[in-house]
Amino acid sequence: MTASDRRLTTHVLDLTHGRPAAGMRIALYRIAGDGARTPAAETVTNADGRCDAPLLAGAEFAPGAYELVFQVGPYFAGLGVPGPAFLEEVPIRFTAAEGRQHYHVPLLVSPYGYSTYRGS
Repeated sequence: MTASDRRLTTHVLDLTHGRPAAGMRIALYRIAGDGARTPAAETVTNADGRCDAPLLAGAEFAPGAYELVFQVGPYFAGLGVPGPAFLEEVPIRFTAAEGRQHYHVPLLVSPYGYSTYRGS
């Protein structure tokens, strides 16, 4: 793996309906030492619940703190799940270390709970 292989990816699984979460909006932020957020990327999941391209790759995916924000409330509302939403957004804050690593951060979600992990 070379430095250009360094990348950040995600996917979302809708546990309520037992399928990939197609059409969910996701925002990625860089987190500064003082906690300030700077937008880094925005995307919408495809039919497989994945992004069509890495959120960040190569030199643009620098070591440091990041936050993924998944728009789960609007996603479930769009499927007709009655509201008000218990989960409107799911933020996942993580730190990317030095090195040539692939970070995959999946989200398994329902209208009432979620789980995540560092995938491969």
